[in-house]
Amino acid sequence: MSQNVDMNTRPEPDRVLVDISNYVFDYEIDSAEAYETARNCLMDTLGCGFLALRFPECTKLLGPLVEGTIVPNGARVPGTQLRLDPVKAAWDIGCIIRWLDYNDTWLAAEWGHPSDNLGAILAVADHASQCRINDGKTPLLMHDVLTAMIKAHEIQGVLALENSFNRVGLCHVLLVRVASTAVVTKMLGGSREQIIDALSQAWLDGSSLRTYRHAPNAGPRKSWAAGDATSRAVRLADLTMRGEIGYPSALTAPNWGFYDTSFRGNSFSFSRDYGSYVMENILFKISFPAEFHSQTAAEAAVKLHPLVKNRLEEIEKIIISTHESAIRIISKVGPLNNPADRDHCLQYMTAVPLAFGDLVAEHYEDDFHKNNPIIDDLRQKMEIQENSIYTKEYLEPEKRSIANALQIFFKDGNSTDKVEINYPVGHRRRREEGIPLLKAKFRKNLATRFPAARCEQIYNLLNDQEKLNSTPVNEFMDQLVI
Repeated sequence: MSQNVDMNTRPEPDRVLVDISNYVFDYEIDSAEAYETARNCLMDTLGCGFLALRFPECTKLLGPLVEGTIVPNGARVPGTQLRLDPVKAAWDIGCIIRWLDYNDTWLAAEWGHPSDNLGAILAVADHASQCRINDGKTPLLMHDVLTAMIKAHEIQGVLALENSFNRVGLCHVLLVRVASTAVVTKMLGGSREQIIDALSQAWLDGSSLRTYRHAPNAGPRKSWAAGDATSRAVRLADLTMRGEIGYPSALTAPNWGFYDTSFRGNSFSFSRDYGSYVMENILFKISFPAEFHSQTAAEAAVKLHPLVKNRLEEIEKIIISTHESAIRIISKVGPLNNPADRDHCLQYMTAVPLAFGDLVAEHYEDDFHKNNPIIDDLRQKMEIQENSIYTKEYLEPEKRSIANALQIFFKDGNSTDKVEINYPVGHRRRREEGIPLLKAKFRKNLATRFPAARCEQIYNLLNDQEKLNSTPVNEFMDQLVI
């Protein structure tokens, strides 16, 4: 037989696809901590979306592709009056969640924001619940949403533990598409085999490049990329439920599979089985709407602000000690061209709180930057140094620190003490301190969209685990329409 032909024997599904499907289809979450954290995550993620609706650059992207489209049983976009098909609703919800870089974070070999998956989960759950009611069936409950969130977090996070997509130039929203595809296929009634088929489609899509996240091309696509990923996940799940077949060796096929075409011939590595580890250890962005590798640097800058606010012109140099991932992803010099460029610049996100005592979303806007030249003056005085201990402890499973240290040196030879912060307030090690602040953040964000009485109603529901669990999804979404 010729050696130049392909054997056309259809293989068994790739192990990675099977393992994810089995987890989504069978695994029972028995961790009270995971469900409590998921509830707080739902609260925080919705709040990030509400706050983003204040920004026209975000809201201009929302709504139906054809003006005036009416969608029976359409999914609602929280904080708006939009009612859309679930594919576009997932796009819009995912977009507002991620727009301000203020929702949760997972840091390992790969980075990402697992609450991005809520765009797909909420859109499908709302639409499916309305359809079920019309068919005389019971709707999905918010407990189902929390379960889907835990599993989506786990899929994205476990894949990220040992597998660096950024080192081969790929964007982490690939993992959002994969995780969302798996859980929403299950929510739509998919079988174990259909989840495998849908997952194969998600991997076949490949990945967008990270170009839009890095100098010199950083731009607002990074703020809607997750919405794009969740909407694609819903579309692939829908196609599978309509009978589209899967592609069992989407990862491992020689020459044509994901490993050979996109992962430099390497297969994925796994250090743990799927459970509820990721949700339990998720990192919340509580203090600042800023890329997570900079959170402790910004916190250190706030601590130093009272000591330097009247001496900014006297500063000779600023030393930032950080970890390798921060240097690779957000350290940059030169002009910053737009808000998305600034909220991924370690130097900018340190200079602003150093000078002004805080860092909020408005501080990234063009007018603020243009009217405060002190920011760029301070950036030019910064020296970035890698601390090997920070780099090591960043990757240790029992630590997962995100450390930064900041020290200011003045022209007269004096200096401040070095301020070192190993764990941001959103870290699991600071939960007792962080959760009250998370709830305060949510109340503040709620107030940007709803009258006081509705704010209280929504907050009380999200603060009551038992009541939230038993609330039908469609009724929950009713409360989020303005």
